[in-house]
Amino acid sequence: MRFHGTYAPRGVFVCFEGGEGSGKSTQSRLLADRLGQLGHVVRLTFEPGDTPVGAEMRRIVLSPETGELSHRTEVLLYAADKAEHVDTVVLPALDRGEVVITDRYVDSTLAYQGAGRALDPSEVEEVARWATGDLRPHLTVLLDLEPQQGLGRFEGRDRIEGESLEFHQRVREAFLDLASHDPDHYLVLDAREDREVIADAIFARVSGLLERATARVEATP
Repeated sequence: MRFHGTYAPRGVFVCFEGGEGSGKSTQSRLLADRLGQLGHVVRLTFEPGDTPVGAEMRRIVLSPETGELSHRTEVLLYAADKAEHVDTVVLPALDRGEVVITDRYVDSTLAYQGAGRALDPSEVEEVARWATGDLRPHLTVLLDLEPQQGLGRFEGRDRIEGESLEFHQRVREAFLDLASHDPDHYLVLDAREDREVIADAIFARVSGLLERATARVEATP
């Protein structure tokens, strides 16, 4: 299922996606720090779990103690986290004109629960888009890495990290497929590159978004 999507008229919304161990958290922090030093108001956030409700959802879906869940249950738990996150964190910050940087968003649900769990992708997407009001990031940074390399960076694994290599390969392919269908809103980078090289490439792309956001504000009566 493909939606046209809604892009916030104020602020800049940047999402980091990728498989396990790809460096999303590191790069999102580097970007937030760099933009903050330049005087931008930045809201650095993540999914699942960056709300009180989301924290409980995160505990359920990631704790190995949870054991097996119905795949549809898993989709709905992630969707509930996203709905709360967008309504209470993301949209208010964008409405204030801030830069919102999130570590994971809708694409993770489409890749992990859709492709990884082998559910109907159109049904999973409909649920995820409805939960988020079909709000799209102005830019999604996909840090691409072979699953074998990313998973090797962990000693202990949560429920999702502990899935099979085949599961994580399906996830990677789904991320790349999503990016290939909308190159204007994606930046795909090799996660094996030097972290400063990656950070510079991301900053260059986000700088263009910030310039356009400034132009939109100045053009508003």
